[in-house]
Amino acid sequence: MQLRDIVKILDAEIITENDDSALDIDVHTACGSDMMSDVLAYVKDQGLLLTGLVNPQVVRTSEMVDIVAIAFVRGKRPDKMTVELAQSKNIILIGTQQKMYQACGKLYAAGLGNRP
Repeated sequence: MQLRDIVKILDAEIITENDDSALDIDVHTACGSDMMSDVLAYVKDQGLLLTGLVNPQVVRTSEMVDIVAIAFVRGKRPDKMTVELAQSKNIILIGTQQKMYQACGKLYAAGLGNRP
C-alpha cells in the first residue's frame, strides 16, 4: 500500500515537508505502539508506526528498524526538533485525529498487513 493511500484512509495531514512523490513510497506493514521496546522487537522493514508518543526517541527508534513513516494518533503533534530530526532521516510524519485502535483497524481492513 502506498503512503498516499494511508493518508486518505486515516484522514491524516502530512507534518513533514516532503515533495509529493514521497507519498508514493510503499508501506508493507504497520505497528501500533507507544512502547518503543516493542517496536524494536517486532517491527519489520518498510513499515508504518502508529503512536501517541511525540518525542525524538520515536524517530530514532523508527530509524533503527527501517520505519518509513510515523502516524501520530489522537491529534498529537511533535515539536519542531522532532519534525526536523525526522526530515533529516527521511522519515515522513503524518498526524490523524483518530485513536490508535480505530486507525489500526481501518488500515487492516484496507489490506495493510493482511497478506496471505
